[in-house]
Amino acid sequence: MKKTILILIIIIVIVLGLRFFLYQKFLSQKNQTQMNLSDIIHLLKPQPYDIISDTLIIEGEAKGNWFFEGTAPFVVLADDFSTVTSGFIEAKGDWMTENFVPFYKELKLMPRSENGYLVLKNDNPSGLTEKDLYFMIPLKFKIPETMTVKVYFNNSQLDPEFSCNKVFPVERKILKTQTVAQAALEELLKGPTAEEKEKGFFTSINPNVKINSIKIKDNTAFVDFDEALEFQVGGSCRVSAIRAQITETLKQFPTIKNVIISINGRTEDILQP
Repeated sequence: MKKTILILIIIIVIVLGLRFFLYQKFLSQKNQTQMNLSDIIHLLKPQPYDIISDTLIIEGEAKGNWFFEGTAPFVVLADDFSTVTSGFIEAKGDWMTENFVPFYKELKLMPRSENGYLVLKNDNPSGLTEKDLYFMIPLKFKIPETMTVKVYFNNSQLDPEFSCNKVFPVERKILKTQTVAQAALEELLKGPTAEEKEKGFFTSINPNVKINSIKIKDNTAFVDFDEALEFQVGGSCRVSAIRAQITETLKQFPTIKNVIISINGRTEDILQP
């Protein structure tokens, strides 16, 4: 019995020693990689463990070969390594050089955990994994207050015959704001997500539509859009669908009973069939 216990103790010591050796080797390799990367990329903002709320500024400089066509990818991760957001930093100068080139990116994000990571990656057009480089720093997130709004889309599954002005709600979680009506419209203008599209939701509103202004007075919302709202829009059915999406999205709020739509200040001759 004592012999068995002694053997188990020896095995545990060996395993722990091996794990410690491998961990130290990993740290050594990681530090070496970071040291080498410091010759290629300098990150000014953010710094490790900076507290980020809803706006992240990524600023620094990198050697020209970090970029391809003037951009390089980045990803913001939560503490479970799920993706919070991703995109591309942009070189602010001639990237076809061996010198350092400034880069800058400002973006909105909605953190899901108190800890996370920013990962910058070189743009590697060769596709060879051995040429991939990653620069990673830990971040702290300030979890913002959020609220839920509804946006209304057409749906080919719930309304297969497409009755034009029949629209259906989906919920969106947004940052808490006083201008909730405008925030809901901005979510509407983003169109359905990939998951929502799989469920049959689609929009009749053109892409890249901008809101000029929105005012609420005496239970009426006056919302003015730019000309993209009516660009190449034809047919009474689509016009009705556009109006229904905007109107129902705004009328979810108890202070709005009526909606008047305008385009660059015009109300009389807009969204014609």
